[in-house]
Amino acid sequence: MTPPRRKRRRQQLPPPPPPPAKPAEGEETPRNPERLYTIAGSADGGRAELDLVTLIVARCAPPPSATPEAAAVLRLCTAPLSVAELSAYLNLPFSAMTVLITELITNELVQARAPIVRKALPDRSLLEAVMHGLQRL
Repeated sequence: MTPPRRKRRRQQLPPPPPPPAKPAEGEETPRNPERLYTIAGSADGGRAELDLVTLIVARCAPPPSATPEAAAVLRLCTAPLSVAELSAYLNLPFSAMTVLITELITNELVQARAPIVRKALPDRSLLEAVMHGLQRL
């Protein structure tokens, strides 16, 4: 006599979740849930004349009352950094960075400096000194 055959029960999986809604043509999916005006504070004040290559240097450590973005700027700017670099590190657009840095400048927490521009041509007296030094060898 043969033993009865049993059928294995298969585990029933729940149906897969529906795919996320795709944005309409030309629209991007939002990456950052915060609105920029919450990061930048009030945008109705004036803005400092900042360029992408303006160097920002922190004057002090971040105070306890600083926003997370302002504290991040102050920690990053212990050595001079350009506004473009800060914008990239914090993943914020340039317009939001200018408002944030303007607020830090008015509170005297950072200092904005023009970038160091090197001369296109070296000084003639320096070249002559090098030439005379090489001739002496």
